[in-house]
Amino acid sequence: MRQEEVTPLIKEAAGREQIKEELVRAVIERESAFRPCAVSPKGAQGLMQLMPATAAELGVQDPFDARQNINGGTRYLKRLLDRYQGKVELALAAYNAGPGAVDKAGGVPAIDETRAYILNIMNKFAF
Repeated sequence: MRQEEVTPLIKEAAGREQIKEELVRAVIERESAFRPCAVSPKGAQGLMQLMPATAAELGVQDPFDARQNINGGTRYLKRLLDRYQGKVELALAAYNAGPGAVDKAGGVPAIDETRAYILNIMNKFAF
């Protein structure tokens, strides 16, 4: 998806959820490389790679619709930031591995993919 198409959607969702646009953009880049039709081997869908059950819980009817996906994914990211008292690394770990894995580990789980995911996003995200 072209930046001029996705930027207003990110700005709108990030503003509504009161989180930094750069964080949402970095998650989208890592999750789907800005491809709205992306599907992971585990079944996550769209720009922010929402699992079908998560998308349904968030009210996302079409996970391949860029606006719906970004709105839902940003809302989910905000929930995770709230759950982990604004600790971005823990919210990102939960976005990638699931909140259960983070809670069980009492922090970032010892999963190589999750640790690489966090580092990749944190290196792009300016505090």
